[in-house]
Amino acid sequence: MTNADIIFRESQQLAKNGVIEYTGKVLQFKDDAGNVIEVHETEPIHTYNAWKSLGFQVQKGQKAVAQFTIWKHCNGKVDEETGEEKPGKMFMKKASFFTARQVQAIA
Repeated sequence: MTNADIIFRESQQLAKNGVIEYTGKVLQFKDDAGNVIEVHETEPIHTYNAWKSLGFQVQKGQKAVAQFTIWKHCNGKVDEETGEEKPGKMFMKKASFFTARQVQAIA
């Protein structure tokens, strides 16, 4: 399961629980059997660093709307003797998520 899949599923659950809002748009997907499934789109949630990379700053004092585990990539180290780069690894790490209502554009 990718981070996009994890975040999508968690955001759907958060919206069902009333923690975040729906946008009013309906998304359509086809399942493995070819059946069309309609799902309500939720407002975007991102980590602190993801919002920062998008040009936004989480407002001071804001608390995360959710915390759940996602995949994190760790780059491999370079062997000083041979100069070869050892492969990186992936691991699960708890991350905090914020909504668009909790950020402001970086000026």
